[in-house]
Amino acid sequence: MNPHAKLICTLSLITGSTITISSNHWVMAWTGLEINTLAIIPLISKSHHPRAVEASIKYFLVQAAASALLLFSSMSNAWTTGQWDITQLTNPTSCLLLTAAIAIKLGLAPFHFWFPEVLQGTSLTTALLLSTVMKFPPMTILFMTSSSLNPTMLTTLALISATLGGWMGLNQTQTRKILAFSSISHMGWMAVIIIYDPKLSILTFYLYVLMTAAVFLSLNTTKTLKLSTMMTSWTKTPVLNATLMLALLSLAGLPPLTGFMPKWLILQELTKQEMTVTAVIISMLSLLGLFFYLRLAYYATITLPPNSANHMKQWHINKHTNPMTAILTSLSTTLLPLSPMMLTSI
Repeated sequence: MNPHAKLICTLSLITGSTITISSNHWVMAWTGLEINTLAIIPLISKSHHPRAVEASIKYFLVQAAASALLLFSSMSNAWTTGQWDITQLTNPTSCLLLTAAIAIKLGLAPFHFWFPEVLQGTSLTTALLLSTVMKFPPMTILFMTSSSLNPTMLTTLALISATLGGWMGLNQTQTRKILAFSSISHMGWMAVIIIYDPKLSILTFYLYVLMTAAVFLSLNTTKTLKLSTMMTSWTKTPVLNATLMLALLSLAGLPPLTGFMPKWLILQELTKQEMTVTAVIISMLSLLGLFFYLRLAYYATITLPPNSANHMKQWHINKHTNPMTAILTSLSTTLLPLSPMMLTSI
């Protein structure tokens, strides 16, 4: 891809996200989301492969529909209340429409069908952007309107997302699709708590971005796109594969790794809100995700390919690991002891 075009797309992504995050007016927030959508499409389709072009078209159509729904929601709210302020969302119909629009943008079930397909059609770096950066503006809108949203609808969407994210990830062999269903499942955890403790939901999102970035960058270093290539990737970078296993277990939410903290705090908050049944259901559903994370970790480090000695020189690479990968992997495994400090800061 032309460096100038890449620079323009990157700057547009930063600009669009900043506009949405910092705006109080619905039209400005919508404008930022549209800039984001248009900026990411060239990055999705940059390989010119038919699958990449198909993914970019699917992404454009879905995001355009979600943006139209969001604009319609804000207009109907302005029609009844005379307010264009994001925090003044009081019309019940507008609240439902907005929840649906944000659910489509975040890939929450049952509006999740586009997300695995789009990720499968892109490179690992673009998939990382779609899983993290592109979800930040919609999460911000959800955060700003959390006091007006319908708790029953959001809890239902969250439980469906946690169910489908875990269930549909079980039989996948492509790493990008597995991480897509992992993202859907994590979005369910954030959606279930955002009404009761919005700051905890944002903290969960930050930690999710941290762990997902560590996994994606590790996979990108070894160019691992499916489980069969993951079995031989240990010969390229043995140490990186060992840390990848820890990052995956952290994403699964196992103590004493970083990923345990948000799940623990969310379950605690749900219990405080007398939603014990929801807490039990969502914690049981996280076991589905744990299964495929353990399978990924098993393939990454424990499974040895046949004739491994013959593969050593053939597969070994001298390419240096990106320092950012090391930093993110370290953070995604060691932040649990800092949870008291994080709790006091949010």
